Amino acid sequence: MAKCDEGYVCEICGEYVHKISDSDLYLRYIIGEIDSSELLASPERHLRCNPTLTQFIVDDSFPPVKVDGPFSKSELDPEDVKQREDLVTRGFHRLREVQSLGIAISDYPLPEVLRRKQHSR
Repeated sequence: MAKCDEGYVCEICGEYVHKISDSDLYLRYIIGEIDSSELLASPERHLRCNPTLTQFIVDDSFPPVKVDGPFSKSELDPEDVKQREDLVTRGFHRLREVQSLGIAISDYPLPEVLRRKQHSR
């Protein structure tokens, strides 16, 4: 099997990230935190291995993540938390669906991320 079909090693736990639906890297790409050019150069992590991001996933199928300290969403502005939860949760749902859509990686990001990229060209 090709390396890209096996997954990439999580920089936190050292285990393979076998499925795109478990990928912190692709979630960050989908929500516009990284560009496609960074996909091959950025470290990979399981969603659970990046709690500062995944604490914002609000979905019954994803058990809540609690972060302590200054990066906890309980320490942030409630309106910012609400917006971040909306973005990350929509990105999480998109992450779960892209593999079955048969679309190009360039079409993975959320619609507003794609629009921003088109306007910046």
